Amino acid sequence: MLGIRGLDALGLVHALLGFLALLFGLAVVLRRKGTGTHRRLGRAYFVSMLLLNATAFVIYDLYGSFGPFHIAAVVSMATTIAGFLPVYLRRPRTTWMAVHGIFMGWSYVGLLAAFIAEIATRVPGVRFGFGVIGATALAMAGGAILIHTRVPKIVAMLSKPG
Repeated sequence: MLGIRGLDALGLVHALLGFLALLFGLAVVLRRKGTGTHRRLGRAYFVSMLLLNATAFVIYDLYGSFGPFHIAAVVSMATTIAGFLPVYLRRPRTTWMAVHGIFMGWSYVGLLAAFIAEIATRVPGVRFGFGVIGATALAMAGGAILIHTRVPKIVAMLSKPG
């Protein structure tokens, strides 16, 4: 479809869900935390990520069976759910905001890594493995720095009384 290898109807739905998740996630990252808008955008991100990963579990074009990208989808689903549960349960009682921020941060970093890897593997002359590993390493390194410097500051600001 559209001249892109592997983009059948399911692949198109998967790509559209990925694009929506990127947009919702970016909006959550850029906007003020703890507001009604943050919660609505966060829910939209959560749902789009669940559906994105669900479609990933039924795409077998690359290997013909369960492969490394399905493992990445399991990790993505786990970080997304691990980021949602503390907000939903308000547990652990004293650290739920930090747990939420860290896991949702990693959820979004994983999504960005997949997006960058998808682009990198389509650049002429870039070998598939190098494109995936290089893009993932770059996104993870940048994400680690941002998550572990920004999340504590945001949580501290939101936790101040008054």
